[in-house]
Amino acid sequence: MAIEIEAQVTGSVWKVEKAVGDEVAEDDVILVIESMKMEIPVEAPRAGRISEIRTAEGESVEEGDVLVVLD
Repeated sequence: MAIEIEAQVTGSVWKVEKAVGDEVAEDDVILVIESMKMEIPVEAPRAGRISEIRTAEGESVEEGDVLVVLD
């Protein structure tokens, strides 16, 4: 079952660490959001394969935006 990983804070995407199709383990960092001069890692909540990345480096995101879909 696919799960959507949402932004926990408002900020901008500083770095995307993974790509669509990549296999990830639980707690792997998928991307990093910069907010209020802090870097906040977005981690995989479980192992799986990334089926979608709905943002890109430099994009602004709001709390609750879906960033990644994990199968």
